[in-house]
Amino acid sequence: MAKIGILTGGGDCPGLNPVIRAVVRKGINEGYEIVGIKNGWKGLIEDDLIKLDLFSVSGILPKGGTILGTSRTNPYKKEGDLQKLKDNYKKTGLDALIAVGGEDTLGVASKLIKDGVANVVGVPKTIDNDLSATDYTFGFDTALNTAMECIDKLHTTAESHHRIIVVEVMGRHAGWIAIEAGIAGGADVIHIPEIPIDIEETCSVIKKRHSRGKTFSIVVVAEGAKFKEGQMVLQEEKLDSFGHVRLGGIGDKLGEEIEKRTGFETRVSVLGHIQRGGTPTAFDRILGTRFGVKAVELVKDKKFGRMVALTGNKIVDVPIEEAVKELKTVDMELYEIAKVFFG
Repeated sequence: MAKIGILTGGGDCPGLNPVIRAVVRKGINEGYEIVGIKNGWKGLIEDDLIKLDLFSVSGILPKGGTILGTSRTNPYKKEGDLQKLKDNYKKTGLDALIAVGGEDTLGVASKLIKDGVANVVGVPKTIDNDLSATDYTFGFDTALNTAMECIDKLHTTAESHHRIIVVEVMGRHAGWIAIEAGIAGGADVIHIPEIPIDIEETCSVIKKRHSRGKTFSIVVVAEGAKFKEGQMVLQEEKLDSFGHVRLGGIGDKLGEEIEKRTGFETRVSVLGHIQRGGTPTAFDRILGTRFGVKAVELVKDKKFGRMVALTGNKIVDVPIEEAVKELKTVDMELYEIAKVFFG
């Protein structure tokens, strides 16, 4: 019986379990044995595998996170790890591998294809929604709704106490959560990584609101946003295994500057990992399920080196290499819409 391995790498998000469930159900229906690889690429390096059957995936559809665990392990980082991965892949007798992840996980998958582990299929996962080859990644919709609900709640306390509240949301290179949650939550200012923060302009908008009788403001900022030149925030740079800076602190710095420059009491709320957790929305459950089924179909058709993607309302497949070639940043037309409601 042919074997399909599946792993989930990088940051977790709601919708991973629906993908795993769909791969197992569809795979078994097609006559495959499904092997779960624990904790992303780390599981292949350490030979940490489990058999997945119908019992394993029973009841996991509404659960956030991933039953397989995850990590940000990069097999190209530590000498010897790549060879261990290849040896374990061969020893386990895998006929194909389904890698579920974002830019980093799929970037590794793309490299492995060139390094001899050819039978790989990708499934795009990131709450940042920043993979260019797909209209949406699962996990984004749940994170977006979580952020929006938090902004809704912060509105009431901001209004009651006549405060400025800065809400820091996730988004390293792309501000999709910030822009869409900000629009949906009625934010008064939104800052995204694509456009440097002009603190003077931000404070001007807030003062304008106060001059017309508004005694509170909501400012949404993506964690990867930076001040414009001359207003830079110095952060201690700690890197993960993929060379990314571990972000954090932009909300606090922005809040300090707003209070100092306007004189209005300001509080900061960092949503952090709450955006990654919780029950997936219907959209993410369905999208994850469709992606999982399509991934098995690609394996069956031996269409390796491909990633499943959503185009319009159709599930298609694209080269993994194309999917990780560039990030999908916020459409400036959407940002211009958001600006209509600033101040």
